[in-house]
Amino acid sequence: MLHTPLMSGMNALSGVTVVGAITATGVAYFIDSSSFVTQAIGGLAIILATINVIGGFGITHRMLKMFNKKKDTKKQ
Repeated sequence: MLHTPLMSGMNALSGVTVVGAITATGVAYFIDSSSFVTQAIGGLAIILATINVIGGFGITHRMLKMFNKKKDTKKQ
């Protein structure tokens, strides 16, 4: 059970990374809109950070399902 709160904290930190990547890409676009390379790197950073967040939530969900009690369909 200790891993779940740590994973939630890591997902929050990855969310901050997504916001930072969006901000950096926006600033690069408005300051130097002619540079395609900076926009491409910023877009790649947004995509990779988003994949990290989605993967973290998927792993957390799978881990929490392991701790759920299975309902017994047979009544004794």
